[in-house]
Amino acid sequence: MGKRGFSLILALGLVTLSTSSEKKCILSGVWQNDLGSNMTISAVNEAGQFSGLYLTAVSGAEKPILVSPINGSQHIDSLEQPTFGFTVQWTFSDSTTVFVGQCFVDKHGKETLQTMWLLRVKARSAENNWNATMVGTNIFTRIKGQNLSESMRSDL
Repeated sequence: MGKRGFSLILALGLVTLSTSSEKKCILSGVWQNDLGSNMTISAVNEAGQFSGLYLTAVSGAEKPILVSPINGSQHIDSLEQPTFGFTVQWTFSDSTTVFVGQCFVDKHGKETLQTMWLLRVKARSAENNWNATMVGTNIFTRIKGQNLSESMRSDL
């Protein structure tokens, strides 16, 4: 996995050797979190916006779980390990979840999305508002065989 780019610069008799092994973290692809929920993120456009689908493995709703749409954006100034955020508009309940996180690539090339989320359920009244928002964390890993060739890029 250790592709390295070498650049040789000759200037005034000086030889400089530099390497770059920074791995790029690409959000697009299929991911699974530590609870077994699956998420597919479409290509991220030049403005950093993306959409996709989320199928949760856990729910407190009394209705059957359905695939729900996501919309988000990533910070595009730094592609090595970008920060991002996205919203899931649950199609089977009156709730919304927002995720924020960062994409990390370890020294072996393994990508993880480390996230924190807020889940807002519909409160019956203003008096019940106090317990309508929950908070938690999830770690997503890329499902093997999904966009691996696109997900690992090296500066050459």
